[in-house]
Amino acid sequence: MIIAVDGPTASGKGTIAKALSVHFGLPHLDTGLLYRAVGRQCFLDDGNPDDGGDALAATSFPDALLDDPELRSEASGGLASRVSIHPSVRQALFDRQRSFALQAGGAVLDGRDIGTVIAPDADVKLFVTASVEARARRRYLEMQAQGRDVSLDDIAADLAARDARDTQRKDAPLVAAANAVVLDTSDLDRDEAVAAAIALVQGR
Repeated sequence: MIIAVDGPTASGKGTIAKALSVHFGLPHLDTGLLYRAVGRQCFLDDGNPDDGGDALAATSFPDALLDDPELRSEASGGLASRVSIHPSVRQALFDRQRSFALQAGGAVLDGRDIGTVIAPDADVKLFVTASVEARARRRYLEMQAQGRDVSLDDIAADLAARDARDTQRKDAPLVAAANAVVLDTSDLDRDEAVAAAIALVQGR
C-alpha cells in the first residue's frame, strides 16, 4: 500500500505521515528533507538557491547531510522552497523518491507533489492543510520551546511566501490531487489529526 501525504509547511503532514507509517507498518520518507538538504548544500557551497545551476549542483549532497539537525531550521525550509522551483532539481530527486514509493510492501511519503507527480498511482492520497494563522502559531510555539527568539508575524509572512512559491511554481506545484482526501487540521490537536488521518486511510 502506498500512502501519499501532501500539504503546505506546518500543516501537520509530517507528523501524520510518521504516525501512519507506524500504524500500518510501512517505511516513511520525508521528501521535503531532500529539498532541505539541497538548499543547505547550496548554502554551504556559497551558491545562489535562485540559480538553477547552483541548485542542481547541490543535489549531489552527501547522505550524511540528511542527519544534520540544521535541516529542520526555518532557514533551511526557506532555502528548500527556493531550490524546489527549479525543474532540474526536481528531476534529479525524482528517481530517488519514486524508487522508495515502489518498494515491495509499499510506503508512506510526505511532501508537496507525492500524489500528483511522485506516486500518482498511490492507493491513498491525503492533502493535509491548515490556515496560515494556525500553522504560524504551531511553528511559533515549536521555536519558542527550542529557545529561539522569533516573531509570530515574521513566521506567518514566511509561510505565506512559501505557499505562494510552492503553489505558483510552473513545475509540480503544490495542489491537492484530484482524488485526494483533504484533511484540514486548523482546529485539531496532534492526536485528533492523527486519528482522523488513520480513519481516512482505513476508509479507503
